Amino acid sequence: MNISKLHTWKAVLTALSCGLSVTACNRQVQAPPAPPPEVATVTVARQRVELTTELPGRTSPYRIAEIRPQVNGLIQKRLFTEGSDVQAGQVLYQIDPAPFQAALDNAQAALGRSEANLPALQLKADRYKEALADKAVAQQDLDDATAALKQAVADIAYYQAMVETARINLGYTRVVSPISGRIGRSAVTDGAIATTYQSLALATIQQLDPIYVDVPQSTTELLRLQRRLEEKSMNHDGTNANQVEIILEDGTKYPLEGTLQFRDVSVDPTTASVIVRMVFPNPNKILLPSMFVRVVVKEGVNEQGILIPQQAVSRDSKGNPTALIVNASGKVEQRRLALDRAMGDQWLVSSGLVPGDRVIAEGMQKVQPGALVKEVPFEDGRKQEAAPPANTTRQTPATN
Repeated sequence: MNISKLHTWKAVLTALSCGLSVTACNRQVQAPPAPPPEVATVTVARQRVELTTELPGRTSPYRIAEIRPQVNGLIQKRLFTEGSDVQAGQVLYQIDPAPFQAALDNAQAALGRSEANLPALQLKADRYKEALADKAVAQQDLDDATAALKQAVADIAYYQAMVETARINLGYTRVVSPISGRIGRSAVTDGAIATTYQSLALATIQQLDPIYVDVPQSTTELLRLQRRLEEKSMNHDGTNANQVEIILEDGTKYPLEGTLQFRDVSVDPTTASVIVRMVFPNPNKILLPSMFVRVVVKEGVNEQGILIPQQAVSRDSKGNPTALIVNASGKVEQRRLALDRAMGDQWLVSSGLVPGDRVIAEGMQKVQPGALVKEVPFEDGRKQEAAPPANTTRQTPATN
């Protein structure tokens, strides 16, 4: 009897377990399907894009003059303050003028002696010429008198040159500035001996307003710019075609714009680049020689530019840029892109997208090509800062 009851209970338990299994299976089959993943998209549209190129460069003085003595002598006095602004013609050093003044006085005395002898020799030559007509003197006497007169005239010209040379050398004892600008430190002190055109400059003057900025530009960038101009994919604004800007070492923008002056005509074979020179006004002397800056060159305007957020672009296994778009059926497609350059937090797209394409900017990690997705408008960080949306979950990028 007990054995029969045991079998009965086993049968009941078996039936109950089967019933529970069937119920669980039915519940699993009847679960609703998962909704499509949500992605944020940007609708592609053509827009006017100002094209710029940022290049590193260094400043250089507009004019530079190394001051060297033109005569030998003792430097009596330095007549400027180091680091100050000097004017063209300002006396910088005074070299001892005494020996040069003596040389000038000596040359003037010799000139006076020669000029004093000239009238007597002229009269003598004239009298001999008249006496020769009466045969009162010999021809040789006239020839000697004429030669003496010519020699006296030559001596006068020689001593006049000596006087001028002595006067020039005396003037060189006042070492003056050939240009206006800012002078650096002095390489000599009072009492130093200066020699003519010595290798060591006494001081250096640099004109800083305006100032040059020299920028190396690769030939690749130069050819790319020329090609775009030939294809008419970019035009120039007549007023801004040559305008350039500077970003200083601390990241601040220089307040004054400069002008593109010229491109060098030869390519540096070691760097495959040409030097582009700009000139900037520098009234407050903010820019100093050899300062590192970044120059923003305005190349022109692309009237049909396409910009998409940088986060919408990824790379395939070969490194090619790609983007995911949502087609008319609401499914994901992959497009290979050709990128021109970065414009802030966006990419300028050369090819691969057309107006009207809906590019996925957020949620790319959750989808694959061919998947059905749900779209919501993309709002970048700039819009979020200006007006935070009510749904704060949209500010958090997907991590899946």
